[in-house]
Amino acid sequence: MSLAPANGGGMRALVVDDHGLYRSGLSLLLRDECGFDEVREAGSLEEAESILGRDAGFSLALFDLFMPGMAGPGCLAVMRSKNPETKFAVVSASQDRRDIVATVAAGLNGYIPKSLPDNDIAGAVRRILSCQIFLPSHVAQEDAARAPRALHAATLEPPPDLTPRQRDVLEAVRRGLTNKEIARNLAIAEGTVKIHIAGLFAALGVRNRTELAIYQ
Repeated sequence: MSLAPANGGGMRALVVDDHGLYRSGLSLLLRDECGFDEVREAGSLEEAESILGRDAGFSLALFDLFMPGMAGPGCLAVMRSKNPETKFAVVSASQDRRDIVATVAAGLNGYIPKSLPDNDIAGAVRRILSCQIFLPSHVAQEDAARAPRALHAATLEPPPDLTPRQRDVLEAVRRGLTNKEIARNLAIAEGTVKIHIAGLFAALGVRNRTELAIYQ
């Protein structure tokens, strides 16, 4: 299945990392393995903000978690809200669970460890472009162990008794949307979104937004 934009334009990505060698290698991978026609590079958060402020036509933006101007994934939330058509994800050497959970909590679309083989990084990018949230396997396994009903999250379908609106909200959470974005997209109050999410926690036997996002 092609991941090219529906308007026929080529896919464009932004790679943000203060290590030039890794930045160049990831850019090459996106072109060769993921079909991107153009990949821009930035060496700091400030430079990335400038690029995204001038040009909103990116399908994907990948950020290193530890670089000049970066104070954790939460600082990307505002930038993402200004670029709703762009998938935002972290690519980091850290595999600390706290960093990964903070990334999902910030409403980003994925967390890709730099230690993954090239083909796995390419696979993670494809999943993110397909509106899935990508998390490292060890986090998914740990969350599954903590939530027995999500033990086989890769194969379980949501219970059939979910309401249509709950299914809409679940899909939006999987896409990494914030409560405010979900409310706007579904034309409902933000408080109503919170009620639906609480109902999903109870129906699916999960305890937090991260477990909800990986429940499939």
